[in-house]
Amino acid sequence: MPSAKKAKTYCKSLGPNKLVTWLLITLICCYSHCLLAEKKVEGLRIWSAPENTRLVFDLSHPVKYKLFTLENPHRIVIDLNDVKSQTKFDKNLLRNSGISNLRFGVHDKGIRLVLDLQEKVKPSSFLLGPNQTYGHRLVVDLALTKTPLTTTLPAASLKKRVESKAHAGQFIVAIDPGHGGDDSGAIGRHHHLKEKDVVFAVSKKLQTLVNAQPGMKAFLVRTGDYYVGLRNRMELARAQGADLFISVHADSFNDPRVSGASVFVLSEKGASNEAARWLAEKENRADLIGGVKLEDKGDLLASVLLDLSQTASQNASHELANHLIANLSKVTDLHHKTVQRAGFLVLKSPDIPSVLVELGFISNKQGEKKLQAKTHQQALASALLSGIKAYAAKHGRQSQEWTIAKN
Repeated sequence: MPSAKKAKTYCKSLGPNKLVTWLLITLICCYSHCLLAEKKVEGLRIWSAPENTRLVFDLSHPVKYKLFTLENPHRIVIDLNDVKSQTKFDKNLLRNSGISNLRFGVHDKGIRLVLDLQEKVKPSSFLLGPNQTYGHRLVVDLALTKTPLTTTLPAASLKKRVESKAHAGQFIVAIDPGHGGDDSGAIGRHHHLKEKDVVFAVSKKLQTLVNAQPGMKAFLVRTGDYYVGLRNRMELARAQGADLFISVHADSFNDPRVSGASVFVLSEKGASNEAARWLAEKENRADLIGGVKLEDKGDLLASVLLDLSQTASQNASHELANHLIANLSKVTDLHHKTVQRAGFLVLKSPDIPSVLVELGFISNKQGEKKLQAKTHQQALASALLSGIKAYAAKHGRQSQEWTIAKN
């Protein structure tokens, strides 16, 4: 490698015209080298959820691909153009994924991946560019054709669940650990703590605490390290007849000094947009809003009923959020001391009080350290429980065995 001094002397000797030519040739050579670099499948990650399996192929470069299905037996075929090689994969990744085998072979000018399936699925796929955690990726989602009972329910089934729950007198809490699977959420700068992990840990602790309360029952929207679509999260809560919905997150900001917890409810604009969607889509009319089916109602009456349900839900959400803030302030500092409003999709259920809790800033050094500590996770879960109990007590659900924290 020539020294910088020699390179400078050489460039001067070329003169202006020759120098430009030399630079162009150098750039072309560098670009050609990038084009000729071998494209590879560098890794595979798999997450299995109750309703689907997600495969993420890590790629060295962006690629063109084609995906199609075959039957007898059921298979998914993926052709990757101009890809020359792939790494060896651990077959243990396929466990509980619905995929019995993954095979590779040379195909035209690239490689062919064949997924042998245990049952018929509905595939979808898309490419992702690099982010702060991963490089280029090909994402393949395999949705079960027989949708599990826990994902979506027809109105009649939902009504039966809600009536059964009401008869039992249970207060049902839907706990939504944010992110999951390939979506890690925010990542701490110092200990590389992943948001998806800490919110799942706190959510599990909160579930245990809620289930220990007489007359209360909690369920997790995701029960493992996999991703659930945002709208599916609130649909799962409605399918279970939830009395309230808490989405748990950890915040991040480019200024590492920012810290503290916050609680959000749905903004007025978000509520308005969701109301328009419910009234516009026919399948929503067959569902229940606050125990009332809109299918046989005219547009005006349906709009009034939906507005009444949303208004009651928003008021209850704000009340719940205030109780949560009051109790979180006892165990952590607050970024916002009042309830915040935003258009988060998971808060758009028209008949379930819904809040989103930011436990703290994972981008803050001390905040990340606290969120990583199991004692602090337990304290946060206990504070959330106290807020839930205070809300439930004011809605006729107080048990003599509860200990209600005074705000």
